[in-house]
Amino acid sequence: MIIFAGLAAIVLYQLYAVLGRRVGRQPEDAPAVPATAAPLDRAPDAPAQADDGVSLSGLAAVKAKDPSFDVGRFLGGAKSAYEMIVKAFAAGDRTQLRNLLAAPVMAGFDTAIAAREAENRTETVEFLHPPRADLEKAEVVGADLARVTVRFLSEFRSRTKGPEGEGVEDRRTAELWTFERRLKSRDPNWLLIHVDAAEA
Repeated sequence: MIIFAGLAAIVLYQLYAVLGRRVGRQPEDAPAVPATAAPLDRAPDAPAQADDGVSLSGLAAVKAKDPSFDVGRFLGGAKSAYEMIVKAFAAGDRTQLRNLLAAPVMAGFDTAIAAREAENRTETVEFLHPPRADLEKAEVVGADLARVTVRFLSEFRSRTKGPEGEGVEDRRTAELWTFERRLKSRDPNWLLIHVDAAEA
């Protein structure tokens, strides 16, 4: 499996709500403007081109730059990363998160975990079914920066313990996670750079 690293540094509320008690927007939630980190888009670059000079877009552009890119294998790795990150955040497992997240993102997670610890709360997450992962969008920015967005649908059970007692809650979630990687890099890891709640 490809190990993914890094969540975009989103505001503390979304970190706690999206990956803590509420992993994604719930059906009953009112629409809200998604919280974002620093802008994802860099300065505009020329679109990817095939060897014959024809401009390509979407998945075709990614495959043109990296013929070994396999959607099925990518989505399998994305699902593993999704489960690991959500469980590690809920459990407050800083050691595992440091292996998966970029330093600025880890700082945001650490702040959220510390706030939960200050309230003397603990949490575990159990996925009721393997999450569903669908390719939402793919593009190549500049010479070789591939960016792929995956829509995750999942059902999980959250068990919490706090000063007021214990609680168990089942939730359904829908999220968009955006990964990116330099296709010419020898490092096979994709960085998770952005998370948005999505309509189920």
